[in-house]
Amino acid sequence: MKETRTVVTVLGKDRSRIVATIATTLADCGANIDDIQQNVRDYIFSMTMLVTLDEDVAPFNKVQERLAQNGKDLNLQVLIQREDVFDFMYNV
Repeated sequence: MKETRTVVTVLGKDRSRIVATIATTLADCGANIDDIQQNVRDYIFSMTMLVTLDEDVAPFNKVQERLAQNGKDLNLQVLIQREDVFDFMYNV
């Protein structure tokens, strides 16, 4: 099993089914949600997830495409980054 640790971020107007949609997509791709944090302030929804992908089940690019489609369907910004890239970008 080839595991890849990733960071998934979601941002947009709060509505029902956001967490369910993203979590279902990840489960369908064989991913594991290791940690999740979400917040709603007024009508703005934000969520950060630490997710481990099993790239033997679904490669990073496939998961990225499916999450991007979720974002379009829900009118949200949904991004996935490899954890090592995320750490490098935000290492101060």
